[in-house]
Amino acid sequence: MEVMQKPQRLGLLAGIFLAAGLVMASMVVTRTWLRIAEGQTVSVTGLARRAIQSDLIVWRGTFATESETLLRAQEVLKEQAGQVSAFLKAHGLTNYLMAPIGISEIYARQRQNDNEEASSQKVVGYRLSQTVEVRSPEVDRVLRVMRQTSTLVEQGIAFVSAQPEFIYTRAGEAKVEMLAEAIQDAKARAEQIVGPGGRKLGPLRSARMGVFQITPAYSTATSWEGINDTTSQEKTMSATVTATFSME
Repeated sequence: MEVMQKPQRLGLLAGIFLAAGLVMASMVVTRTWLRIAEGQTVSVTGLARRAIQSDLIVWRGTFATESETLLRAQEVLKEQAGQVSAFLKAHGLTNYLMAPIGISEIYARQRQNDNEEASSQKVVGYRLSQTVEVRSPEVDRVLRVMRQTSTLVEQGIAFVSAQPEFIYTRAGEAKVEMLAEAIQDAKARAEQIVGPGGRKLGPLRSARMGVFQITPAYSTATSWEGINDTTSQEKTMSATVTATFSME
């Protein structure tokens, strides 16, 4: 075998390096093209808003009595429960629930042998309470009845109304509808962005739903975790969607 001359070896090495360089250049160009191709998208956040009216109200009221004996307290509370039930039925509210009776002892401190430091507690009576809960789609009717509970107080019943809860029961199906509305809003915004650059908007590539919120009407409150307001009868429901579109 003849020994390869030095110039030939140099030529062979140069050819190898040239081929390797061309391969590397091809890979760089390919990767650059891929990055450009992947970057031919636009991501926009769309928003959908809807004014809603609560269609369910939850109202609770509590009444209580105190007596020296448990038996007497039970008798009085039972009588009061009958009066509360009659009051609700007289105003057309029949869908209500009486919660179990709550019982607590009333204590008084007693001194022992006229020594102020040596004292003990003794049960001197009992306090019984009961809560009635009304759930109704007749929101306005329940609100009117709430304003008339003073008649129970006039009958000697210590009736205390809690703040009612206002609920929108169709939020689940509305959420799906508003998702589509938010995507349409995102598409309109994306078209405004790419239009001045002479580009056209392509198909939707992906959509990710953001925060879904139900807030009091005209409220500007927001939360990353979402808000589900139950304090107001009139509400605003909003949904956001981050949509990614191709560009042509």
